[in-house]
Amino acid sequence: MPTSFTVVPVEAQGEERQRDGQQREEEDEGDERDQGTGDGIARESSPFINCAELGRGSMYEGKNMALFEEEMDSNPMVSSLLNKLANYTNLTQGVVEHEADEDSKRKEVKGPRMGTFIGVYLPCLQNILGVILFLRLTWIVGTAGVLESFIIVFMCCACTMLTAISMSAIATNGVVPAGGSYYMISRSLGPEFGGAVGLCFYLGTTFAGAMYILGTIEILLTYISPSAAIFKVADAGEETEAMLNNMRVYGTCIVILMAIVVFVGVKYVNKLALVFLACVILSIIAIYAGVIKTAFDPPDFPICLLGNRTLSKRSFDVCAKFTESNNETKTTPLWLLFCDSSLLNATCDDYFSLNNVTEIQGIPGIMSGVLTDNLWSAYSEKGSIVEKKDQPSVAGSEESKMGGLPYVFTDIMTYFTMLVGIYFPSVTGIMAGSNRSGDLKDAQKSIPTGTILAISTTSFIYLSCIVLFGACIEGVILRDKFGEAVNGNLVVGTLAWPSPWVIVIGSFFSTCGAGLQSLTGAPRLLQAIARDGIVPFIQIFGHGKANGEPTWALLLTVGICEIGILIASLDSVAPILSMFFLMCYMFVNLACAVQTLLRTPNWRPRFKYYHWTLSFVGMSLCLALMFICSWYYALIAMLIAGCIYKYIEYRGAEKEWGDGIRGLSLNAARYALLRVEDGPPHTKNWRPQLLVLLNLDNEQLVKHPRLLSFTSQLKAGKGLTIVGSVLQGIYLDKCTETHKAEENVKALMGVEKTKGFCQIVVSPNFRDGISYLIQSAGLGGMKHNTVLMAWPQSWKQAENRFSWKNFVDTVRETTSAQQALLVAKNIDLFPTNQERFTEGNIDVWWIVHDGGMLMLLPFLLRQHKVWRKCKMRIFTVAQMDDNSIQMKKDLQMFLYHLRLNAQVEVVEMFENDISAFTYEKTLMMEQRSQMLKQMQLSKNEREREAQLIHDKNTAPRSAPAVEASVAVAVPEKVQMTWTKEKFVAEKHKNKDSNVSGFKDIFNMKPEWENLNQSNVRRMHTAVKLNGVVLNKSQHAQLVLLNMPGPPKNRKGDENYMEFLEVLTEGLDRVLLVRGSGREVITIYS
Repeated sequence: MPTSFTVVPVEAQGEERQRDGQQREEEDEGDERDQGTGDGIARESSPFINCAELGRGSMYEGKNMALFEEEMDSNPMVSSLLNKLANYTNLTQGVVEHEADEDSKRKEVKGPRMGTFIGVYLPCLQNILGVILFLRLTWIVGTAGVLESFIIVFMCCACTMLTAISMSAIATNGVVPAGGSYYMISRSLGPEFGGAVGLCFYLGTTFAGAMYILGTIEILLTYISPSAAIFKVADAGEETEAMLNNMRVYGTCIVILMAIVVFVGVKYVNKLALVFLACVILSIIAIYAGVIKTAFDPPDFPICLLGNRTLSKRSFDVCAKFTESNNETKTTPLWLLFCDSSLLNATCDDYFSLNNVTEIQGIPGIMSGVLTDNLWSAYSEKGSIVEKKDQPSVAGSEESKMGGLPYVFTDIMTYFTMLVGIYFPSVTGIMAGSNRSGDLKDAQKSIPTGTILAISTTSFIYLSCIVLFGACIEGVILRDKFGEAVNGNLVVGTLAWPSPWVIVIGSFFSTCGAGLQSLTGAPRLLQAIARDGIVPFIQIFGHGKANGEPTWALLLTVGICEIGILIASLDSVAPILSMFFLMCYMFVNLACAVQTLLRTPNWRPRFKYYHWTLSFVGMSLCLALMFICSWYYALIAMLIAGCIYKYIEYRGAEKEWGDGIRGLSLNAARYALLRVEDGPPHTKNWRPQLLVLLNLDNEQLVKHPRLLSFTSQLKAGKGLTIVGSVLQGIYLDKCTETHKAEENVKALMGVEKTKGFCQIVVSPNFRDGISYLIQSAGLGGMKHNTVLMAWPQSWKQAENRFSWKNFVDTVRETTSAQQALLVAKNIDLFPTNQERFTEGNIDVWWIVHDGGMLMLLPFLLRQHKVWRKCKMRIFTVAQMDDNSIQMKKDLQMFLYHLRLNAQVEVVEMFENDISAFTYEKTLMMEQRSQMLKQMQLSKNEREREAQLIHDKNTAPRSAPAVEASVAVAVPEKVQMTWTKEKFVAEKHKNKDSNVSGFKDIFNMKPEWENLNQSNVRRMHTAVKLNGVVLNKSQHAQLVLLNMPGPPKNRKGDENYMEFLEVLTEGLDRVLLVRGSGREVITIYS
């Protein structure tokens, strides 16, 4: 439905407002220069993107649009946009890549002028009709028969027609700059597919050049000037080898000559293109004219047969054994070829003696009914004689087929699939119009119309030629590849009118022109791929002469083309380039099918006559033809494309082109997420899906980078990793800091090789932000099940008095969310990814069963090369009533069933009296807890706290709570991580202090009966267990411990932190593990 626009002019009201707009423009110029796109991705040269370079004076003229001033900072006015759209032009192929950096200058080009006929139809016609039509189509018809040849041509033409429909849909979905098929595939399927298929298309175009050059030489040496051959045939049977050597020598000379022509100037090639096209059209007209002439006056091209065997007329001129002259019988040169003398009683070849020599017309004409004889195939082995099926003959001895007898032999073994591979290059060239898209007046209209018309025309020509050749030419002539039975004439030339030389000369120039165009187009295609920057090792080929001509790419193209020349056989080169073209066409169809099925909002082709089923059929047909032509060539081509794909994936530049594969990935991810949502994973599939909580400093840099190192060691690239952090404040105010923090975290993730996602949350307070992450990080079934965080080292400092509360609340929230928790203590001592432990142990202290997390984590760590050489030891604690020997056996059996290799040890920890040290430590903990509570009595005291700590000498002596806060806050006064020696030293030190106003806590005789007995028991456990762990694991590379849960009563949270400090004291690297409450490891298969 057409949409109408009404443009309403809005006039400025006064020059003063214009001056205000200009002044604002000058003020904003500096800011505008400093702004970037922010994502580092080169944008397309589209009128809808990157319009910041438009003058802001035009935006701010007057105050009529003052309401939209904020939007105008980033978005253009409609008038400016339409003006830029009207002036938008494409760039010619091979000069400047379509997507250049934003600051690069675009070269001005002349407006495109070519229409559908000149710009698309004729170039496609010229590229499709070529060497195979003139040199091999008659041979294919004779070998495969009219019916099977019709099937071959129909399959190939259907393949290109379906590809053209898909290509038309892609080409009309927006502006297609110069670059043709490579641009369409890469922007539809992404840089990996685009680079792989683009290079394959480049190789196909290059080998096509080699094929055209070989065709040129074959015409020259076989039909125009056979005497020009450098290598002469010395002995019988060496004709093929001599021909191949001549092809190699002449081919090398011609490819060098063509490269010089292309290097000197493409304009000469373009000027000759019309001449070459005229040669093709005149040759085809001559063929049709010759067919019409055969209806009433067939040409005289007699064929000589010996029995049913076809004879080569290169060595004799009279088709008879002997002649009568003046009543005297004389033998002919043919007699001498089969007999040992010219006498009538000479010893002759057995088959020659038994069979008569007959002569038939090679071209009986369209009315002769020869079509019925040519309907069926006549495949043969290599070296077999071309025979006429219904001709009578008497079999001779087998030796009669040997030697240098003048029979017409087949040079290769023929079969259906081989003929498909040889024929398919004759239908390539359908991309010629899309490759010229930069020079078309209306590419979106011309490309579909011109390409489909060209394919329809050429398909009609090929299909009609098959029928006409079969109806006009004798079968043995059709199977005679090089025209030996017709005095070395080009077979299709014998049919042409007015002379065979029309076809010979026309085909010679058309193959020359096609070779030149291949050597012109292939380097530009390689240059376009190189300038996209997606394949690092070919970037040198993006450079060239000052005018943009791809010099280095031309040299590489000539080198690859020379490989095809050295193969020297047109029949061997054709299947190679068939593979590369078929792969390119297959991915064009795939691109169209993917875009159609995804229904992306940007998929709006102007060409409406397409459907995803047509694209799918075309893709399937291309794949089938690849394996029909040659299964091993198909596998090699796929291997080459696969290697390029993986190389681009791992080493290539990342590009965001809005391609279909990205959309396909999103759809696949959505489907997978919906499937995962059905239920929790089975125990066998459980692995830690981590939420890593990072702390950032004031510069938004990560405080503990080793936490990410440990993450990558634990995950090894598998499963889900979400790296989260919290910024305190309001999002509107912290937007810039959020982006900066995200960039810093992602950069560090790249350095540490942590594969995952980054999520930064802005929250009014840190504790709520952590809660948001734990609750909402992830999507659907892809949510974290484990939280990894660092131990808050500064939890005892006054300025971080809330860090311990945040930590304990995080522990509680992970438990409520049924998530596991890993706390790395002394994280800065953990190894980097570059370190390697050559020996040592990973010690697991299994105090309580947590679902198997403690067993699973060391196994996962030892998969990484940092921990690979560490041994795993498992310790468990036996109580008074436990049988330690039986416990060890049971644990060993349990590990055996778990398929884990670990050393097992049972540590006996019997009940004994609680030591005085434990009581004293509990007392200190409770008194400190009391001080922390008094610090939070009132809001006013909290506000004065910072000043009181800063200037303790001016604090009022009558405020014990405040003095206590000073004592706690000053590090030299109290050491909260205790040893017996520290405690005694601190106790004696404080006896000498004479601080009045409160009782010195270190001089207090502990009132043990007043202590909380629960805290005493907990401290007793922590002290005893710490002693046991230190005794066994002090020198271990890593110690994993069950993390006790926080008290149900929130009043004891600060005591909980002290328990954990005592439990892990003296250990270098500790990982506290708290399970999620579900089994994560199983003994079952």
